[in-house]
Amino acid sequence: MRSSTKVRAWAATLLSGALLTGVLGSPANAGPPPDSRLTTMSLPTPPGGDDVAVLVFHGSDSEESPVVNAGIEAIEKIGLSGPAMERFRIEATDDASVFTDEDRLGTYNAVVFLTGGGDVLDGEQELGLEAYMEAGGGFLGIHDAARTEPYSDWFGELIGARPEGSATSAQTATVEVGDRNHPATAELPLEWKRSDKWLNWKENPSGEVHTVARVRENSYKPGENANGADHPISWCQDYEGGRSFYTAMGGTESSYSEADFRTHLRGALMWTTRIARGDCQATVNANYEAKRLTQPNKPGEHDQIGEPHGLATAPDGRIFYIGRGGAAADAPVVTDWEDPEVGKGQGEIHIWDPKEEKVSLAGSVTVFGNKGGGDELTKNEEGLLGIALDPRFASNNWIYLHYTPHSEIDRDKRIGERRVSRFTVDPRTNKLDLSSEKVLLDWDVQIHSCCHAGGGMAWDSDDNLYIATGDTNSSQFSDGYSGNNPEPNYKGVSFADARRTSGNTNNLNGKILRIHPEQDGTYTLPEGNLFTGEEADEGGGKTRGEIYVMGVRNPSRISVDPKTDTLYAGWVGPDAPEPSTTWGPAKYDTFAAITEPGNHGWPFCMGNNQPYRDRAADDPEKPGDWYDCDAPKNESPNNDGLVNLPPVTGNTIWYSPQGGGPDFPRDENGVPSYDMDEQKFLLPWLKGGGQAAMNGPVYRFDSDSNSGDKWPAYWDGKWFVGDLYDSDQPRHAVVTDPKTVGKGGLPVHAESLKKIVPVGDGKIRNLMDWKFAPDGSLYVLDYGRGFFTSDKESALWRITYTGGAPTPAAGDLVRKGD
Repeated sequence: MRSSTKVRAWAATLLSGALLTGVLGSPANAGPPPDSRLTTMSLPTPPGGDDVAVLVFHGSDSEESPVVNAGIEAIEKIGLSGPAMERFRIEATDDASVFTDEDRLGTYNAVVFLTGGGDVLDGEQELGLEAYMEAGGGFLGIHDAARTEPYSDWFGELIGARPEGSATSAQTATVEVGDRNHPATAELPLEWKRSDKWLNWKENPSGEVHTVARVRENSYKPGENANGADHPISWCQDYEGGRSFYTAMGGTESSYSEADFRTHLRGALMWTTRIARGDCQATVNANYEAKRLTQPNKPGEHDQIGEPHGLATAPDGRIFYIGRGGAAADAPVVTDWEDPEVGKGQGEIHIWDPKEEKVSLAGSVTVFGNKGGGDELTKNEEGLLGIALDPRFASNNWIYLHYTPHSEIDRDKRIGERRVSRFTVDPRTNKLDLSSEKVLLDWDVQIHSCCHAGGGMAWDSDDNLYIATGDTNSSQFSDGYSGNNPEPNYKGVSFADARRTSGNTNNLNGKILRIHPEQDGTYTLPEGNLFTGEEADEGGGKTRGEIYVMGVRNPSRISVDPKTDTLYAGWVGPDAPEPSTTWGPAKYDTFAAITEPGNHGWPFCMGNNQPYRDRAADDPEKPGDWYDCDAPKNESPNNDGLVNLPPVTGNTIWYSPQGGGPDFPRDENGVPSYDMDEQKFLLPWLKGGGQAAMNGPVYRFDSDSNSGDKWPAYWDGKWFVGDLYDSDQPRHAVVTDPKTVGKGGLPVHAESLKKIVPVGDGKIRNLMDWKFAPDGSLYVLDYGRGFFTSDKESALWRITYTGGAPTPAAGDLVRKGD
């Protein structure tokens, strides 16, 4: 319920009038102070009954709004049509005395304000409306209702926001319908194209109210008072005991003959009249609590947390989280390759027990990767990279670790082994049994140079395990554009050519693998991967059957939607700060919704199939031809896979330092101009800078759960995307269109999570991983403020929902027996 400083507000109204008379004229009805009878107005609780009645008030302090007649007619037709349980009768009036007639006012289930703005209530009448809301009444404001009672703070809070400037002329725009559950929006299109007069807001109400729909500003001309990517257009709130819904649409007479707009009004009235329930607390920031669970480590120890790198949730609510291998900040590291201890570290597995509210160290594996900071020929991102619990963990206690064992490194050739192993956790002691290791899969990685190890793992409903691997390449030899420089190598192994890894059909690096683990610790290949491993193309022996997705750079975090089995992934891009007309796009960090095996482009193409340029065979510093995203060829001398690659699938989200979804005009060959002055941004709600994409989960609401902490059904099906950093980078929940998801279709809606998964000092500044637990609460790892170590800000957090159930209460619904 939104609180307000009540304007018992004859005094406030009178004061506003005294101050503003010279500019605006006297308030129309600033009469004597309300008498004591009105402050104790007696109304049924809640107002109205089974014979649902709606009051349409259209009072005006000047000329009546031209939409009044159309609005009254539409609301009347809505009330007379549809299923019997949704019908209602209406009464229309411009006589504000109805708000001081308690016998009459108490008969209405909801009140609609269809006014042209201005001061239309005197102090007593406003107090009557306030008493009506406190008794549990419903309110629906339409368009210029936001201009009504301009001197009243109470009415402004009842509406939720006040307009800035005048409405635009009638324009066609796209409305993004983010709430797929509320009766006012559940039946509307995801992207609703319609004509109206659009309002801008003095202050954005999102987070104070529950926004159900937003208008997309780049689909029309919003004027000089534009609100930006988050432009609410319809919202609701539980307000002082009652229910308030406001839509800024309905500014034209033609709106009221539009079928979808009538559907919108019908749903709003179903909620405000108590015919149906709706959740109007789900995105109110104050309804979420973020709590840090772990404490800073003891000096010189990792008793609470290692260098945060991933988490997994157990069916019993325990949280398993891993440390990559970085030591305490003041601990020595070994970088000398002549030293057998080079890069040796401990990849820790900690367990948070929510019942005991304490941390235990389950164990660790000895890893390569603890080399501290420095340049890319010194630092390293290998180590303990991923964790997944077996789908039957509750009975078998198996966990899977994705890591680089120190025991297997070749210091001479500077080659390491990456592996995915199964271990058992002793259920009596909560300790990792190192002797239980079963190595499922292993492959070579170059470790002479940093970076891009990947790491995430996830399961689908067929118990297939997805494994994200990075391209294990240096970023320093291509000016931050395509990682396609063939020359830098150590003892014949390239470390700057991602065509050797990500673009290579015969290499497991720079991929998302899919395998089916078996009971004996081996694996089989599920049908439907990108390759079978038996392809006879180009002489045969040039593919790996484990590959599900190729062409990714550094996919640290992946997830699988448990309802649809859609794979979601995010990966970090290269380092170029801006596009180049010579070499191609700037650094794009990427998120992709993946519904089938494919090639996602790196290092040939990025974003929505924007190509990079090849390098001349005789001189890598000279540009060659642009890559063909529809038929890419891997002609690197370091490639031992197929030359002819699968076509590139466009990605869902990409962002650069300049903005989200950068796009350019293209020439007759489909090559973008890459001219900074010509780029437009298809996803204006995000941008980057320093950026490191951290993919999140898709939330699925469990209606059978009795958890008091679970996030509400509003978030069901929304995909969480974020970034390690918390400034301009994404931390959003997005909605995709089922018709285009997995085919490079853009998200149709996005909303910020930056006040729910809170950013800033003392909060979650460096998001490393996030997953929902079985109880519906969200666990988040904050990496901390250093690199290659943990520090006092490295922490596990939990975010719970503290708002109430949908309203009205089940016992207050009308027509319960229908």
